[in-house]
Amino acid sequence: IPAEESEDELPAGEERPDTRLSEGDAAGGNQQGNKDRSKEGAVTEETDGDGHREGQEAEQPDQTPASSNKPRKKKKKRKTKKNSAGETVEDNDLEDIDSLLERIEDPGLAPQSQGGIITESRPLLYVEHRNLNPENELKRYFGARAVLGDQRPRQRQRQYVRSMWLTAPKNTWPRYSKTGITMQLLDTRRGVQHFTFEHHREYQQVQFKFLDAVESMDPNNIVLLLQMNPYHVDSLLQLSDVCRMQEDQEMARDLIEQALYSLECAFHPVFSLTSGTCRLDYRRPENRAFFLALFKHLMFLEKRGCPRTALEFCKLILSLDPENDPLCVLLLIDFLSLRAREYTFLTRLFQEWESHRNLSQLPNFAFSVPLAYFFLSQQEERPELERSQARERAARLIQLALIMFPSVLMPLLDHCSVQPDARVTSHPFFGLNAQISQSPALNQLTSLYVGRTHALWKDPAVMAWLEPHVHEVLRMVEAGDTLVREAEHKRKIRYQSAPRNIYRHIILSEMKEATAALPLDVTSQPVMGFDPLPPLDSIVSYTRPERTNHPSNESSLSLFFRSLLPNFNLQGDIRHNGDDEAGAVQDLNQGVNRLMAAMRDMLANIQFQEPPRDDNPEGDGDWD
Repeated sequence: IPAEESEDELPAGEERPDTRLSEGDAAGGNQQGNKDRSKEGAVTEETDGDGHREGQEAEQPDQTPASSNKPRKKKKKRKTKKNSAGETVEDNDLEDIDSLLERIEDPGLAPQSQGGIITESRPLLYVEHRNLNPENELKRYFGARAVLGDQRPRQRQRQYVRSMWLTAPKNTWPRYSKTGITMQLLDTRRGVQHFTFEHHREYQQVQFKFLDAVESMDPNNIVLLLQMNPYHVDSLLQLSDVCRMQEDQEMARDLIEQALYSLECAFHPVFSLTSGTCRLDYRRPENRAFFLALFKHLMFLEKRGCPRTALEFCKLILSLDPENDPLCVLLLIDFLSLRAREYTFLTRLFQEWESHRNLSQLPNFAFSVPLAYFFLSQQEERPELERSQARERAARLIQLALIMFPSVLMPLLDHCSVQPDARVTSHPFFGLNAQISQSPALNQLTSLYVGRTHALWKDPAVMAWLEPHVHEVLRMVEAGDTLVREAEHKRKIRYQSAPRNIYRHIILSEMKEATAALPLDVTSQPVMGFDPLPPLDSIVSYTRPERTNHPSNESSLSLFFRSLLPNFNLQGDIRHNGDDEAGAVQDLNQGVNRLMAAMRDMLANIQFQEPPRDDNPEGDGDWD
């Protein structure tokens, strides 16, 4: 009965056509997301009153192939098809379905109509499984034939590879076996589940070997370690950085995907990627690899031209610890939203989080949100009322952004190769003084935003929209508006020093404009790719054992004999209770005896070679 009722809802809900267009627009057709949620089995409470409808939709993809493979049977039932209530479906309703299909195939209408439904009914940080696969986004751009090519028959031959959400395992990867990483559920508080990764004893031993390999400063040692343990996560992350520095981007990306695959195989059965209610504590060293692998993976996706997939991974990272945001992905999520043209998500994030997170005090949100409203106002398929409201909000927010962060304008115009007019150039509010007078922490934020998003502002329409608001801000400055004085006061009080997660984000982003502004106490310490700037309040579950040998206590003579005889040990077994003077004298005598014995062995093993004899007596004649 529910299946038949769901078929009656097709003309009104437009659900059946979306199942056939699952590879279409990013926001159009949420059938695959519902199907993924049915597989996940942990997100059934997030439908906001639409759970009955979405539960029916999850059953429909199994019915669509049967109906599409029987066109003749469908023609016979065009006038006699009945639902559970006994009402017939007439030709007019079928014509409505055809018209709805035409509307959905219109690229301008589908994303907005469906996107509004998805945005309003689902949680803010809801993650869709289908958007975690970059191939789905590439198919929308280039078509399935161009993306897949000849991969379809090969994929059928893979029998041992598990189906994963974060990555697509490759045939070239080593066969996976248990690595010693597991995930445990710590507790559940207020509907939020707190998990943590755990390292078993055998994995801890491999981790100690990895730390020794890192200290050796030789990447070949990490390669040897990976040959024995191909899915050691920290080794994969560190070697990926080495490959990226050597311009081997393909291998660097492949190593990150292997690390994600290894971590996903260790997931707890209850751990959900999509629910947004699963947490991982970055203070635990075992959890940091998952954060860093996700971040590095989304950076590769963004460079690859998959901003929508990168945005989904960014939402996933933020959902793991939204309160602390250890990698500070809030400095990146606005850029990915604009790149992916997810303007509604960005404005919704700003509206819901502004009250308790003060997002307007970050330069990236202060400028990106009005830009998103401007792009929304340019969409002709939206009602005129929505467009006018978006224009008003964009104008108000961009003026506030220019007043709060005047040091952004001139570097932004310089990156866009735009020459401002004489009034803007000569005015001290936007001049060089605005950049010099700001604190180093604010300089890092503005440099990061300009270096990352300046390409989005190069549009002539955007510059034409920005120009009158710049002049309006100058008029407010000259009139002595109170907003200008308040913003100047806020800049002096706030932004005294950046938190550690912002430094960590700048290091991982590798934006040269922001990296150059890092303080000396950050740049002077070594930064490792597998754990950049670890938290000061780390929760350590196991520690690395101390070295047994103490080469620093050896004398130069002892080091010399050790270089000749590796087994030589002058100190022998060191007495820890060395307070006894007689024991100290005895140790000295034993050390001297060992030294003399080592010298005798060395002299006895010296062999002098005789000069080679010349077996040709006739060669002793003249040289010529």
